[in-house]
Amino acid sequence: MDLNQPLAYRVRPKKLEDFVGQEHILGKDKLLYRTIKADRLSSLILWGPPGCGKTSLAKVISETTKYKFKKINAVTAGIADIKSAVEEAKNRLLNPSGKCILFIDEIHRFNKLQQDALLPFVEDGTIILIGATTENPYFEVNKALISRSMVIKLEPLTEENIFKILKNALTSEEGLGSFNVEIDEKLLMKIAIASNGDVRTALNGLEVAVLTTNMNSDGKIVITDEIMSQSMNRRKAIFDKNGDSHYDNISAFIKSMRGSDPDATIFYLARAIDGGEDPVFLARRIVICASEDVGMANSNALVVATSAMQAVTMVGMPEARIILSHAATYVAKSKKSNSCYIGIDKALEDVRTKDTGEIPMHIRNAPAEGMSNLGYGVGYKYPHDYPGHFVEQQYLPDKMLGTKYYDEEQ
Repeated sequence: MDLNQPLAYRVRPKKLEDFVGQEHILGKDKLLYRTIKADRLSSLILWGPPGCGKTSLAKVISETTKYKFKKINAVTAGIADIKSAVEEAKNRLLNPSGKCILFIDEIHRFNKLQQDALLPFVEDGTIILIGATTENPYFEVNKALISRSMVIKLEPLTEENIFKILKNALTSEEGLGSFNVEIDEKLLMKIAIASNGDVRTALNGLEVAVLTTNMNSDGKIVITDEIMSQSMNRRKAIFDKNGDSHYDNISAFIKSMRGSDPDATIFYLARAIDGGEDPVFLARRIVICASEDVGMANSNALVVATSAMQAVTMVGMPEARIILSHAATYVAKSKKSNSCYIGIDKALEDVRTKDTGEIPMHIRNAPAEGMSNLGYGVGYKYPHDYPGHFVEQQYLPDKMLGTKYYDEEQ
């Protein structure tokens, strides 16, 4: 056992049967499991959050397949590394099959030119690509590569999955089996919960606790709740303000306000704040929701939201969190109407696609002398000259008469 290697690396599964979690793709009746077992693999993009098993799955595939396996990291690699892998794959003396599996970790870090360099070799089968990414590949990976690959979505590991992996790590000789560790199973589950689906976080925390705790008089390393609290970082939310989770969280935040759920609204707002989201950006989303989704049902929501955006700019964090919560909760609790949103979009569609006719002459302006002789402004009825400050007259062009854009029921 090499203690210089992290515990998460040492206890990685070596065969498919050892893999914990991802049953939706690795169950024995699932396509990916059968494809790996039959060694009929095509190019894959493995997409999932940190610590869900992307690299471990690639390693298992490398142990299962008959093809040469080469791993590079997109952070440090370039086109020269791709060419080197291709040359090795084509060398019949070193590699009789004439092809190899190329695992590219963090493939979203490759630029377009680097990704394009892979295409001809993926297409002719010289390279079976396995790309791993935490970002949405449909946004970050070239469409040409996506079309030639199976995109496999890996889910965060469940608390039960991580609990099982932690128990295995405590008994495995490659793991911590030689350390005679004593730890309550309830505490193990607490570690699993705190890791938030990232098994690497859980294993790293456990390893730090074991390696920094002295044996007691019975020759045991006893891990307590206090030791684990010091050894693990606080529970981490899966949020990257520059990544896919940014869009997911903002979408959930907006939909919760629109859906009149103040608790969900505050929760997703807290995730965004804790993840380092720009508070002014959050304030702008609240302003938009106040008009788009609350609208005429409570026009004061727009006043509150715009005031909040101004206050956030003036005050800054951390106090801005209170202002954001105030405005977002107000919008969530307000009655909803999207009549203005529906109305303007319908009108824009008509303006862009229809012959909407001419503006009626009586409501046109006549700023210059003599224009009234041509009918400009002639016959206009000034509403304030009539009871209730209202008078019936035509405002829409003849061709648009009867068109309704505003619906009080929406």
